[in-house]
Amino acid sequence: MDLKELLKSVIQYKASDLHLTDRCPPIMRIDGRLVFLQMPPLTKETLKEVIYGLLSNEQIHKFEAERELDFSLAVPGIDRFRVNMHIQRGAVEAAFRRIPLYVPSVNELGLPVAVTDFAKKTNGLVLITGPTGSGKTTTLAAMIDLINNDQSCMITCIEDPIEYVHTNKKSVIKQREVYSDTLSFAEALKRCLRQDPDVIVVGELRDLETISTALTAAETGHLVLATLHTPDAAQTIERIIDVFPPHQQQQVRLQLSACLQGVVSQTLLPRAGGEGRVLATEVLVATSAIRNLIREQAIEQIPTSIQTGMQYGMHTMDMCLKDLFINNLISYEDAMIHVKNREEFKQLLDRR
Repeated sequence: MDLKELLKSVIQYKASDLHLTDRCPPIMRIDGRLVFLQMPPLTKETLKEVIYGLLSNEQIHKFEAERELDFSLAVPGIDRFRVNMHIQRGAVEAAFRRIPLYVPSVNELGLPVAVTDFAKKTNGLVLITGPTGSGKTTTLAAMIDLINNDQSCMITCIEDPIEYVHTNKKSVIKQREVYSDTLSFAEALKRCLRQDPDVIVVGELRDLETISTALTAAETGHLVLATLHTPDAAQTIERIIDVFPPHQQQQVRLQLSACLQGVVSQTLLPRAGGEGRVLATEVLVATSAIRNLIREQAIEQIPTSIQTGMQYGMHTMDMCLKDLFINNLISYEDAMIHVKNREEFKQLLDRR
């Protein structure tokens, strides 16, 4: 099996992922759907030989000790890939996520205007959320590139692994890879505060210590951009608060209400009647009303505030899905799979 040719095929077919799995032919994910290649099933021996061929001795030792490994792979003349190695029923397997060399712009991605506004903030916390494979990393990269083009900033990115590679334009960008350049997100974030950053980018808010330090950084005059695996704005805020023990949660609510600038939740849906996928978003802007709801523990009222906050650039996921369906970008069936409230969604369609 020629791995380089397989990775070329990923580019050719515009796939997002390549999976090498025991007793299956190579599998690509194209427009969100799994496609089995017309090749013989892979064996344990072939998988181990091919995947181990990508690793340094240090990476081999780490993988055999921890049974998991994440790393980035740059293939000259092709593209970059984020690779996850793991073991399934005794077989070494890998998943490759394509990371294009080119960083798309906010406009090319079809992101809402609020994303540009968030990138122009000088301090506070901006969260990009959504399920795995929803384009959070790409949105984050587009925001970094926007800042890099327009502002003179020191930008420190903490990633696991490094995906999009940025070059300095008006800003200076430092990209630190967890486990390679630093031991953990939390440790890198603490040290980062002594490195004179204007913008701090955290690949993922994974634990209490990382979230706590990110809140402190956002409070102390830095713009912090980060991602979370949450489906909407209200659950994002709940997740951050619930990570902390009960006796700290009121203080965290006050911190979050003071430093939050906004939340962009996103997902990708199949494009109606054609190739590719369409971005659907929900946007929360931290207005005084939203900040008050966070302080007062009234998180359940946030969706209503988003619905009535269109003049601030806010919209719910259901409102976005309605617009995508009306413009024939997604099917009714796909819209109904992702809506939060089906009855309200039908009413939105009736009022158009």
